[in-house]
Amino acid sequence: MSKYVAKKPDKNGYVKFTEEENQIWKILYARQFDVIQNRACDEFISGLKTLNMPVDRVPQCEEISEVLRATTGWSVKPVNAIIPLEEFYSLLANKQFPAATFIRLREDLDYLQEPDIFHEFFGHCPMLTNQAYANFIQWYGENALVTDKKTQSILGRLFWFTIEFGLLKTTDGLRIYGGGILSSYQETLYALESAAPKRLEFDLATVLKTPYRYDQIQNAYFLLNNLDELFHLKYKPILTVVDEIMGGSEGNDFNVC
Repeated sequence: MSKYVAKKPDKNGYVKFTEEENQIWKILYARQFDVIQNRACDEFISGLKTLNMPVDRVPQCEEISEVLRATTGWSVKPVNAIIPLEEFYSLLANKQFPAATFIRLREDLDYLQEPDIFHEFFGHCPMLTNQAYANFIQWYGENALVTDKKTQSILGRLFWFTIEFGLLKTTDGLRIYGGGILSSYQETLYALESAAPKRLEFDLATVLKTPYRYDQIQNAYFLLNNLDELFHLKYKPILTVVDEIMGGSEGNDFNVC
Protein backbone atom coordinates (compact mmCIF):
# COMPACT_ATOMS: atom_id res chain seq x y z
CA MET A 1 0.00 0.00 0.00
CA SER A 2 1.21 3.49 -0.82
CA LYS A 3 1.84 5.94 2.01
CA TYR A 4 0.71 8.72 -0.32
CA VAL A 5 -2.89 9.87 -0.70
CA ALA A 6 -3.94 12.30 -3.41
CA LYS A 7 -5.59 15.52 -2.26
CA LYS A 8 -9.15 16.17 -3.33
CA PRO A 9 -9.74 19.36 -5.32
CA ASP A 10 -12.52 21.63 -4.08
CA LYS A 11 -15.58 22.47 -6.19
CA ASN A 12 -13.51 25.02 -8.12
CA GLY A 13 -10.75 22.50 -8.85
CA TYR A 14 -8.37 24.06 -6.33
CA VAL A 15 -6.06 21.80 -4.32
CA LYS A 16 -4.80 23.15 -1.01
CA PHE A 17 -1.14 22.34 -0.46
CA THR A 18 0.60 22.95 2.84
CA GLU A 19 3.56 25.26 3.33
CA GLU A 20 5.79 22.20 3.70
CA GLU A 21 4.54 20.79 0.40
CA ASN A 22 5.15 24.12 -1.30
CA GLN A 23 8.67 24.16 0.12
CA ILE A 24 9.30 20.68 -1.29
CA TRP A 25 8.16 21.87 -4.72
CA LYS A 26 10.52 24.84 -4.43
CA ILE A 27 13.46 22.57 -3.57
CA LEU A 28 12.69 20.11 -6.35
CA TYR A 29 12.12 22.79 -8.95
CA ALA A 30 15.32 24.71 -8.19
CA ARG A 31 17.47 21.60 -8.13
CA GLN A 32 16.00 20.13 -11.29
CA PHE A 33 16.02 23.41 -13.20
CA ASP A 34 19.77 23.65 -12.64
CA VAL A 35 20.61 20.09 -13.60
CA ILE A 36 18.59 20.00 -16.85
CA GLN A 37 20.55 22.89 -18.38
CA ASN A 38 22.42 21.57 -21.44
CA ARG A 39 20.90 18.15 -20.75
CA ALA A 40 17.20 18.56 -21.55
CA CYS A 41 16.17 18.86 -25.20
CA ASP A 42 15.39 22.30 -26.61
CA GLU A 43 11.69 21.45 -26.85
CA PHE A 44 11.55 20.81 -23.11
CA ILE A 45 13.34 24.04 -22.25
CA SER A 46 11.00 25.94 -24.55
CA GLY A 47 7.97 24.24 -22.99
CA LEU A 48 9.16 25.04 -19.49
CA LYS A 49 9.38 28.71 -20.44
CA THR A 50 5.94 28.59 -22.05
CA LEU A 51 4.34 27.08 -18.95
CA ASN A 52 6.05 29.59 -16.68
CA MET A 53 5.24 27.52 -13.60
CA PRO A 54 5.58 29.07 -10.15
CA VAL A 55 8.87 28.15 -8.54
CA ASP A 56 7.85 28.67 -4.90
CA ARG A 57 4.61 26.67 -4.71
CA VAL A 58 2.87 23.69 -6.28
CA PRO A 59 0.98 24.87 -9.38
CA GLN A 60 -2.73 24.24 -9.74
CA CYS A 61 -3.93 21.94 -12.52
CA GLU A 62 -5.96 24.73 -14.10
CA GLU A 63 -2.89 26.98 -14.31
CA ILE A 64 -1.09 24.34 -16.37
CA SER A 65 -4.20 23.46 -18.36
CA GLU A 66 -4.80 27.04 -19.44
CA VAL A 67 -1.42 27.16 -21.17
CA LEU A 68 -1.67 23.67 -22.65
CA ARG A 69 -5.11 24.36 -24.14
CA ALA A 70 -3.71 27.41 -25.88
CA THR A 71 -0.73 25.53 -27.32
CA THR A 72 -1.71 21.93 -28.15
CA GLY A 73 -5.31 21.59 -26.95
CA TRP A 74 -4.38 19.46 -23.93
CA SER A 75 -5.23 19.84 -20.26
CA VAL A 76 -4.29 18.28 -16.92
CA LYS A 77 -6.75 16.11 -15.01
CA PRO A 78 -6.32 15.75 -11.22
CA VAL A 79 -6.54 12.06 -10.28
CA ASN A 80 -5.96 9.70 -7.38
CA ALA A 81 -2.48 8.30 -6.85
CA ILE A 82 -3.35 5.12 -8.77
CA ILE A 83 -5.98 4.94 -11.50
CA PRO A 84 -7.20 1.99 -13.63
CA LEU A 85 -5.44 1.53 -16.96
CA GLU A 86 -8.67 2.07 -18.86
CA GLU A 87 -9.08 5.47 -17.23
CA PHE A 88 -5.47 6.33 -18.00
CA TYR A 89 -5.84 5.48 -21.69
CA SER A 90 -9.19 7.24 -21.92
CA LEU A 91 -7.71 10.44 -20.50
CA LEU A 92 -4.82 10.37 -22.97
CA ALA A 93 -7.16 9.68 -25.88
CA ASN A 94 -9.13 12.77 -24.87
CA LYS A 95 -6.05 15.01 -24.52
CA GLN A 96 -6.06 14.98 -20.74
CA PHE A 97 -2.88 14.16 -18.87
CA PRO A 98 -3.45 12.64 -15.41
CA ALA A 99 -1.71 14.24 -12.45
CA ALA A 100 -1.85 12.63 -9.02
CA THR A 101 -2.45 15.49 -6.58
CA PHE A 102 0.22 14.72 -4.00
CA ILE A 103 3.88 15.63 -3.73
CA ARG A 104 6.65 13.48 -2.27
CA LEU A 105 7.99 13.84 1.25
CA ARG A 106 11.47 15.20 2.00
CA GLU A 107 12.64 11.67 2.73
CA ASP A 108 11.76 10.75 -0.87
CA LEU A 109 13.24 13.77 -2.62
CA ASP A 110 15.69 11.68 -4.64
CA TYR A 111 13.51 8.75 -5.58
CA LEU A 112 9.81 7.89 -5.68
CA GLN A 113 8.41 4.77 -7.33
CA GLU A 114 4.98 6.29 -7.97
CA PRO A 115 4.48 9.44 -10.04
CA ASP A 116 3.72 12.53 -7.97
CA ILE A 117 2.64 15.97 -9.14
CA PHE A 118 6.24 17.13 -9.59
CA HIS A 119 6.91 14.24 -11.94
CA GLU A 120 3.80 15.04 -13.98
CA PHE A 121 4.05 18.84 -14.04
CA PHE A 122 7.82 19.25 -14.38
CA GLY A 123 8.65 16.01 -16.18
CA HIS A 124 5.81 15.78 -18.70
CA CYS A 125 3.84 18.99 -19.07
CA PRO A 126 6.59 21.09 -20.72
CA MET A 127 6.79 18.48 -23.47
CA LEU A 128 3.02 18.57 -23.91
CA THR A 129 3.49 22.02 -25.44
CA ASN A 130 5.18 20.22 -28.38
CA GLN A 131 2.65 19.13 -30.97
CA ALA A 132 4.45 15.98 -32.15
CA TYR A 133 4.86 14.74 -28.58
CA ALA A 134 1.25 15.60 -27.68
CA ASN A 135 -0.12 13.95 -30.83
CA PHE A 136 1.83 10.77 -30.15
CA ILE A 137 0.45 10.47 -26.62
CA GLN A 138 -3.12 10.95 -27.84
CA TRP A 139 -2.63 8.36 -30.57
CA TYR A 140 -1.08 5.98 -28.04
CA GLY A 141 -4.02 6.34 -25.67
CA GLU A 142 -6.56 5.75 -28.44
CA ASN A 143 -4.85 2.55 -29.55
CA ALA A 144 -4.00 1.13 -26.12
CA LEU A 145 -7.60 1.70 -25.02
CA VAL A 146 -8.98 -0.85 -27.49
CA THR A 147 -6.40 -3.63 -27.06
CA ASP A 148 -6.30 -6.55 -24.66
CA LYS A 149 -4.12 -6.69 -21.56
CA LYS A 150 -1.40 -8.82 -23.16
CA THR A 151 -1.04 -6.31 -25.96
CA GLN A 152 -1.05 -3.47 -23.43
CA SER A 153 1.81 -5.08 -21.53
CA ILE A 154 3.95 -4.95 -24.66
CA LEU A 155 2.80 -1.47 -25.67
CA GLY A 156 3.81 -0.32 -22.20
CA ARG A 157 7.42 -0.73 -23.25
CA LEU A 158 6.94 1.72 -26.09
CA PHE A 159 5.59 4.37 -23.70
CA TRP A 160 8.28 3.61 -21.16
CA PHE A 161 11.25 3.94 -23.51
CA THR A 162 9.93 7.07 -25.21
CA ILE A 163 7.66 9.28 -23.10
CA GLU A 164 9.21 8.24 -19.79
CA PHE A 165 12.87 7.49 -20.58
CA GLY A 166 13.60 8.65 -24.11
CA LEU A 167 16.74 10.41 -25.38
CA LEU A 168 17.28 12.51 -28.50
CA LYS A 169 20.33 12.79 -30.71
CA THR A 170 21.01 16.45 -31.50
CA THR A 171 23.81 18.49 -33.03
CA ASP A 172 24.79 19.41 -29.47
CA GLY A 173 24.95 15.78 -28.34
CA LEU A 174 22.44 13.60 -26.51
CA ARG A 175 19.51 15.39 -24.89
CA ILE A 176 16.65 14.17 -22.71
CA TYR A 177 12.95 14.29 -23.52
CA GLY A 178 11.64 11.51 -21.25
CA GLY A 179 9.70 12.76 -18.23
CA GLY A 180 10.90 9.99 -15.95
CA ILE A 181 14.45 11.25 -16.43
CA LEU A 182 13.71 14.97 -16.45
CA SER A 183 11.96 14.83 -13.08
CA SER A 184 14.83 12.90 -11.46
CA TYR A 185 18.07 14.60 -10.42
CA GLN A 186 19.99 11.34 -10.23
CA GLU A 187 18.77 9.92 -13.52
CA THR A 188 19.26 13.18 -15.43
CA LEU A 189 22.99 12.89 -14.71
CA TYR A 190 23.12 9.11 -15.06
CA ALA A 191 21.27 8.91 -18.39
CA LEU A 192 23.77 11.14 -20.18
CA GLU A 193 27.03 10.83 -18.28
CA SER A 194 27.30 7.36 -16.76
CA ALA A 195 29.17 4.65 -18.65
CA ALA A 196 26.89 1.99 -17.16
CA PRO A 197 23.68 2.06 -19.26
CA LYS A 198 23.31 1.00 -22.87
CA ARG A 199 22.27 3.77 -25.27
CA LEU A 200 20.70 2.13 -28.28
CA GLU A 201 19.42 3.32 -31.63
CA PHE A 202 15.62 3.25 -31.60
CA ASP A 203 14.33 0.11 -33.26
CA LEU A 204 10.63 -0.65 -32.81
CA ALA A 205 10.93 -4.42 -32.50
CA THR A 206 13.83 -4.14 -30.05
CA VAL A 207 11.95 -1.61 -27.90
CA LEU A 208 8.86 -3.80 -27.77
CA LYS A 209 10.96 -6.81 -26.76
CA THR A 210 12.88 -5.01 -24.01
CA PRO A 211 11.55 -5.45 -20.44
CA TYR A 212 12.00 -2.71 -17.88
CA ARG A 213 12.00 -2.14 -14.14
CA TYR A 214 10.06 0.77 -12.66
CA ASP A 215 11.64 0.38 -9.21
CA GLN A 216 15.24 1.14 -10.14
CA ILE A 217 17.35 3.34 -12.39
CA GLN A 218 17.32 2.26 -16.03
CA ASN A 219 20.00 0.13 -17.63
CA ALA A 220 19.08 0.97 -21.24
CA TYR A 221 17.88 4.02 -23.18
CA PHE A 222 16.73 4.33 -26.78
CA LEU A 223 17.66 7.25 -29.03
CA LEU A 224 15.45 9.11 -31.49
CA ASN A 225 16.77 11.60 -34.03
CA ASN A 226 13.92 14.06 -33.44
CA LEU A 227 10.47 14.28 -31.90
CA ASP A 228 8.71 14.00 -35.26
CA GLU A 229 9.83 10.37 -35.26
CA LEU A 230 7.52 9.83 -32.30
CA PHE A 231 4.36 10.73 -34.19
CA HIS A 232 5.55 8.89 -37.28
CA LEU A 233 5.43 5.69 -35.24
CA LYS A 234 1.68 5.68 -35.94
CA TYR A 235 2.55 4.65 -39.50
CA LYS A 236 4.57 1.65 -38.32
CA PRO A 237 3.03 -1.85 -38.07
CA ILE A 238 3.15 -1.71 -34.28
CA LEU A 239 0.35 -4.15 -33.54
CA THR A 240 1.76 -6.64 -36.06
CA VAL A 241 5.10 -6.52 -34.26
CA VAL A 242 3.33 -6.90 -30.91
CA ASP A 243 1.50 -10.00 -32.18
CA GLU A 244 4.79 -11.53 -33.26
CA ILE A 245 6.35 -10.82 -29.88
CA MET A 246 3.40 -12.25 -27.96
CA GLY A 247 3.80 -15.47 -29.88
CA GLY A 248 6.91 -16.09 -27.79
CA SER A 249 6.51 -13.89 -24.72
CA GLU A 250 3.87 -12.82 -22.24
CA GLY A 251 5.43 -9.42 -21.65
CA ASN A 252 5.66 -7.61 -18.33
CA ASP A 253 3.38 -5.43 -16.26
CA PHE A 254 2.40 -2.10 -17.75
CA ASN A 255 3.54 0.66 -15.41
CA VAL A 256 3.48 4.11 -16.97
CA CYS A 257 3.16 7.79 -16.19
